[in-house]
Amino acid sequence: MIIRQALRRPASLRSSCSKFVQSHYHSYEHERTPLFTPPEDAILSASLAHVPELGFTVDALIQGARDARYPDISVNLFPAGPFALVRYHLVNQRLALSSKQVEQYLSVDLKIKALTLERLRANTRVIHKWQEALALMAAPSHVPFSVRELGLLADEILFLAGDKSVDTSWYTKRLALSTIYASSELFMTVDNSTNFAATEAFLSRRLNESRNLGISLRDTGVWLGVQGIGFVNGLRSKGIRI
Repeated sequence: MIIRQALRRPASLRSSCSKFVQSHYHSYEHERTPLFTPPEDAILSASLAHVPELGFTVDALIQGARDARYPDISVNLFPAGPFALVRYHLVNQRLALSSKQVEQYLSVDLKIKALTLERLRANTRVIHKWQEALALMAAPSHVPFSVRELGLLADEILFLAGDKSVDTSWYTKRLALSTIYASSELFMTVDNSTNFAATEAFLSRRLNESRNLGISLRDTGVWLGVQGIGFVNGLRSKGIRI
């Protein structure tokens, strides 16, 4: 519904319901104001080290506070609880992409794949706990941030890849890439292949099916629906309850 509403609105009437794709044309125009205070940063950074064992939980936050030499009560700095850990991971891994080296001779499409794969691999240490993160992101109060962050990630990847779109394809590309990334990330949670080779293959197929992110505005909703249905059916065939 959000996607349909965003696509139906003319450029002059973009509103908060289209935050999935709403952004400036260039990544460097996003505000870089620190989202976390120094105490929050210290606690969350230390807490992430405990996520592989404790998951995205209050226990991980408490251990992180102790490691950062803060009292246990410091977890009250995070009214959203464990979601603060998810938020911290998402934001920092998105921003970390700008420091990744991508071969300049590659085409824009290959750079998009390389950067998307790089971001997926940043979940490696916590991937066995990532379904917990997805559940937290799906909570009604967390959906607005989660959707906006996904849009920012797509924008970052396309900007770093050298995408120069300024017309309606700017939106379709970000919608398509956001969907591709989200489905690839979910696929990765059930991928037992060496070095997540199956996830890389899955990503490649999705990128190819999107016709190098050049699908038309008219076809975007249909394409996203087909991809979503196919992906859900595929996970169900593996015994994943969705």
